[in-house]
Amino acid sequence: MQKDSEGMQCGHAGSLTIGAFAQAAGVSVEAIRFYQRKGLLCAPDKPLGSIRRYGEHDVARVRFVKSAQQLGFSLDEILELLRLQDGTHCSEARLLAESKLTDVRQKLADLTRMESALTSLVQQCGAVTGQVACPLIAALNERVLA
Repeated sequence: MQKDSEGMQCGHAGSLTIGAFAQAAGVSVEAIRFYQRKGLLCAPDKPLGSIRRYGEHDVARVRFVKSAQQLGFSLDEILELLRLQDGTHCSEARLLAESKLTDVRQKLADLTRMESALTSLVQQCGAVTGQVACPLIAALNERVLA
């Protein structure tokens, strides 16, 4: 398997055009080109007078990227995971995953706090009748919610 200038493994030439490759990987052609610009995916050599061809290795790589994105990994983090992909760097991959898990737990705590504040404000809004100021608007004007 060939490698690019940064040591990233590039798939063997396959039979897929960029459109067929994008469809097989479940992304757009623009996403393929974006991943190439970001270094997540190699651009195969373009034979003289021909078009670039992609293979199943490339499809698997894009699916890896998409799976990692669904878990909340950034493109930079995914690039690092791809560098660890040979399977011999499990402890390093685990550290990346633990860091991501900490981030997710913090976001969940923030979302729980936001849900609680909004629930309380919505209930207050429902209890108000007449010409009284809206509790939600008043709370937003008075303070930053804790």
